[in-house]
Amino acid sequence: MTAALLDRLRAGLGADAVLTDPEVTAAYSRDQMPLAPAGTPLAVVLPADVAGVRAVVTACAAHGVPIVPRGAGSGLSGAANAIEGGVVLVTTRLDRIVEVDPANRLAVVQPGVVNLDLRAAVEKHGLFYPPDPSSYDWCTIGGNLATNAGGLCCVKYGVTADSVLGLEVVLADGEVLRTGRRTVKGVAGYDLTSLFVGSEGTLGIITEATLALRPLPEAPGTLVAAFGSAREAGDAVSRIVRAGLVPSLMEIMDATTIAAVEAYLGTDLGTGSGSGALLLCQSDAGGDAARRELASVERVCREAGAELTHATDDVAEGKLLLQARRVVHGALEAYGSCMTDDVCVPRTRIAELVAGCERISAEVGLRIAVVGHAGDGNMHPTVVYDAGAAGEFDRARRAFDAILDLGLSLGGTVTGEHGVGKFKQDWLAREIGPVGLRVHRELKRALDPGNLFNPGSMFTQPG
Repeated sequence: MTAALLDRLRAGLGADAVLTDPEVTAAYSRDQMPLAPAGTPLAVVLPADVAGVRAVVTACAAHGVPIVPRGAGSGLSGAANAIEGGVVLVTTRLDRIVEVDPANRLAVVQPGVVNLDLRAAVEKHGLFYPPDPSSYDWCTIGGNLATNAGGLCCVKYGVTADSVLGLEVVLADGEVLRTGRRTVKGVAGYDLTSLFVGSEGTLGIITEATLALRPLPEAPGTLVAAFGSAREAGDAVSRIVRAGLVPSLMEIMDATTIAAVEAYLGTDLGTGSGSGALLLCQSDAGGDAARRELASVERVCREAGAELTHATDDVAEGKLLLQARRVVHGALEAYGSCMTDDVCVPRTRIAELVAGCERISAEVGLRIAVVGHAGDGNMHPTVVYDAGAAGEFDRARRAFDAILDLGLSLGGTVTGEHGVGKFKQDWLAREIGPVGLRVHRELKRALDPGNLFNPGSMFTQPG
């Protein structure tokens, strides 16, 4: 059976698009999350068009072999991890920007397009694609769609789903489904587009997306505010929201993160010594409007107890300040291996989450740094551990789970943008409850009766 499937795949795609060398396929077997299990794939396939994707789907369905769709592998949930004996379908060769329509402010793209490349392409037309995950310089649109990725600009522009008008999807029977529209409005039928966005490749394989674009915003102004404690920074976030202010970016870094970034960059962030938390905000309203917005944010931060604030409309200086946020993961890796969590809590509970992470850090004896998107409450506590030291991985896992439990207890969710993947299944079941889980399973069974696509991601499907 195995030989017959491989022969069929090679016939459909060409021998160079079907990889079976274990040393090569190992590179495609997992994403960036060390907690999630990964198997050894039978093959890794790289179709270059929709016909190739259909050929893989029909071949694997005929042989009862599961398929795991995969983009660039930048994910942090294990959703793209290989299944033992399955086929990994990599979409990176489907990398065309099919169309940019400036008049209707939309783009049609294939899933292998890199996020930053799309942003650069539409910028030439005076347009802007908002979703900007931290890995935007190498993650692909397909992966962003599969996990409903977010990013630093979510506070103003929303997550990936907020920019998706329609999709082209290959279903489990090999048929091609088109969802959505090219119009600004449209409510015909069920919202199938939203069903597939964030489904982690469990319902079908996305081969094209129609994306809404926005006018290119003005160069942003930037504000940094330092606080003596995370509680004060959290209070500032709540006050900013209550005041109706919507900066284009609002990020928070706790004391552990600040220290790691300063050591990594070899400089201080201008916040003075001993800062307990830092807020970084930007406004892309442009000119005087941006200055007024940041002035209002600065005033609120001062009222909430900020020890230092600094605002600038110098683009280069703003990029330097934003770099401090973007290098967090690399800065923490200087201390050891990292498990990056992804919990979202009400914005009024951010300070409690940070305090809880400090308590968990003391209990397990490991460094935990908290950074996140303060504007929408999506926090990324990162547990740092020594992968070679006995027992540290287990302690890191306990800390990771304790953070998820804390997030739920604060009225939050176990994932704000990374997805459930192959290691948060129990947490999803706990969050959505038995009725919610039953509905998920029924939808999966209706669209994928043979459990062909990414089985075991998000939830398990009974017999």
